[in-house]
Amino acid sequence: MKDIVVIGAGKIGSTIARILAHSGDYRVTIADRAEEQLAAIEQHDAISTAVVDIADGAAMRKLLAGRFAVLSAAPYHLTVAIAEAAADAGVHYLDLTEDVESTRQVKRIAAEAKTAFIPQCGLAPGFISIVANDLASRFDTLDSVRMRVGALPQYPSNALNYNLTWSTDGVINEYIEPCEAIVEGALIEVPALEEREEFSLDGVTYEAFNTSGGLGTLCDTLKDKVRTLNYKTIRYPGHVAIMKALLNDLGLRHRRDVLKDIFENALPTTTQDVVIIFVTVSGRKAGRLVQETYANKVYSAPVAGRLHSAIQITTAGSICAVLDMLADGTLGARGFVRQEEIALSAFLANRFGRYYAQEHHGARAA
Repeated sequence: MKDIVVIGAGKIGSTIARILAHSGDYRVTIADRAEEQLAAIEQHDAISTAVVDIADGAAMRKLLAGRFAVLSAAPYHLTVAIAEAAADAGVHYLDLTEDVESTRQVKRIAAEAKTAFIPQCGLAPGFISIVANDLASRFDTLDSVRMRVGALPQYPSNALNYNLTWSTDGVINEYIEPCEAIVEGALIEVPALEEREEFSLDGVTYEAFNTSGGLGTLCDTLKDKVRTLNYKTIRYPGHVAIMKALLNDLGLRHRRDVLKDIFENALPTTTQDVVIIFVTVSGRKAGRLVQETYANKVYSAPVAGRLHSAIQITTAGSICAVLDMLADGTLGARGFVRQEEIALSAFLANRFGRYYAQEHHGARAA
């Protein structure tokens, strides 16, 4: 039994704790500053709770002392504080952040650390980079890598065609912050919500547009190797036009607290969602221009005895799989680890990585 701390008792943090506790191999302490959040955590012999202020460095070091790892499911702006506490306590560190600057800070902290620091262990960034790198490795030379991910309600019923299934702070952040991309071989930043495109999958039309953070560290990894690399979020058509009106015309990009309040009071949550993963890579094999695509849909399903949304399953499953691979020695135990360093075959063979198994969810790889 390995002792793990999960920071954040929200939708994803509580799911991570349940999955790890029910595996029988981990004892989990879930920490949050909100007592009401902790009170809602499922009772389990392998789960305990702790009220902790992440900003209190001494309290964090005490909490982490002697543990195997800390997993951050906290808002992105707390990432650096948790990473610093992990380094001080000498424990492994994993997070789910999509925030580019936070990840740069984690990389800086990892340079001096004696343990592994593995940021961006979710769906996107995270699993999407593992898939893209696996496809890219099959080519002699690369031309383009296009990554598309969306967590969508199966039954949209409002003008945004959207329900809250994930961190509100995270969604707003990726809609506002600049997006990394490689265009004509040059690493640049492009604005969020732009470069809208439409595509169809299984007879359903979707739109996709630039959002921040989904590429993780892949820009650095594939720099000088690819002509085009980009990441876009998938939504139902019409979503991005309304978001641009809210953020730009009404100025809510400068009032994130107001936008968060609107979202959380107007958009219902749902467990009836679908996660769409769509990665297309083109390049040359034996002199010929070839394209390969990975397409997958993951739906809500029972996990560890309870129905979970698709975004909970994919996000929590990802970080739990990476933790498992760290625990069994598959991944290096020191320094900064990029998602694309993880082999897709090893990830999908893992008991938690199998949540992405296509035969379980009626999806396909083409």
